[in-house]
Amino acid sequence: MKSRLILSLLTAATLTACSSMKGPTAPAMAEGGTLVTPAGMSLYTFDADPAGGGKSTCNGPCADNWPPLLASTDAKSAGEWTMVKRDDGREQWAYKGKPLYQWSKDQKPGDKTGDGFKGVWHLAQP
Repeated sequence: MKSRLILSLLTAATLTACSSMKGPTAPAMAEGGTLVTPAGMSLYTFDADPAGGGKSTCNGPCADNWPPLLASTDAKSAGEWTMVKRDDGREQWAYKGKPLYQWSKDQKPGDKTGDGFKGVWHLAQP
């Protein structure tokens, strides 16, 4: 009887621990047909970044206007979400091989003012 109780408690503890474990979460989500940050800010792609190129081409003053969606040091690629290396050595999130950026002129969630900028910046789509 006592061993059954101990086994039941161990099983319950194990199941509780497993249910609280979380896998990697995506750095962005789809909303209204576009990708947005967890804060709801629109994300963009840049035509000069070839899909699967493994590198961002928007650095320096470009990155001041188009801040990259940076990955934390412990971030892990998962599925369509990968990371590319930046010139400064940091990692940037990419979706389907395309690096992702925000637009400095977007002020609040839902703003999409960078879409079509100079014909080379586009809203990122899932």
